[in-house]
Amino acid sequence: MLISTLCNGRSIVLPLQDEPLVPWWSFTKTVLSATALTLVRDGRLDLDASLPGNAFTLRQLLRHEAGLADYGELPEYHTAVANHEPAWSAEEMMLRLDGHRLRYSPGAGWRYSNVGFMLVARLIERAADLPLEDAIRQQVLIPLGISMVRLARERLELNVEYLGSSFSYDPGWVYHGLLIGPVSQAALLLDNLLAGKLLPTNLLQEMQLTRVLGGPIAGRPWVTPGYALGLMRGSIEGGLTLAGHTGCGPGSVVAVYRGAVGEETVCCAVHSTKLDESGIEALVIQEIREALETAC
Repeated sequence: MLISTLCNGRSIVLPLQDEPLVPWWSFTKTVLSATALTLVRDGRLDLDASLPGNAFTLRQLLRHEAGLADYGELPEYHTAVANHEPAWSAEEMMLRLDGHRLRYSPGAGWRYSNVGFMLVARLIERAADLPLEDAIRQQVLIPLGISMVRLARERLELNVEYLGSSFSYDPGWVYHGLLIGPVSQAALLLDNLLAGKLLPTNLLQEMQLTRVLGGPIAGRPWVTPGYALGLMRGSIEGGLTLAGHTGCGPGSVVAVYRGAVGEETVCCAVHSTKLDESGIEALVIQEIREALETAC
């Protein structure tokens, strides 16, 4: 298990000297959202204009409100991943899913959709006129001082000793791109992002505007779960609000969250090959609470 914790921007759980690069899974969505919002800042994307040829907006894509389905609904997708098969092309995936058909009117509902973030990745490439990895690096990683993160493209990039020799997964299955990097860099990125070191105040506020998704989730720590722009955001027991993202894939799970009480802030990132989403969120919350209670 790997843990990195920052208090008021300073490390209190120090990273390993030679941290492995691990999959960030759906924390990649937070980075994609930040990248898209820098392009809104720069006047190259519009948050609320309907996208060409579509009825939905960038904001609705980032908040899973566009009406799109998700390829995780396909039983054959899970079978193919479990059998370590090569990823389908994006075109084949969309054909199998009937992915261009909206399941509800944009803005009228909520449905988690990796397809939506695949479209976000394509928007970023067009607006930045760069390949996705270069756009992420230019718009987010370099400005936030993140140097050891990249998009995974080959199985061997994930088949590291930390994940186990039997691990075999084609990162092409993550159609919006799969970032890999040290957990300490995930914590630093989220902490700097939410501290206002990348986006102007108005856009950072927009990023954190949250759609509440009902009441408590059985087995999970959320009292009022919600989703903002590329951020899972909601309150937990005791009234603390956390923002970040949990992600999971074959063989591992990651959670990266930031919480604040008054002037004190704590950001924690954990990656595990043993825990599930509930367990890793509970561990992150324990780390954040302990740091806040002791004023770090």
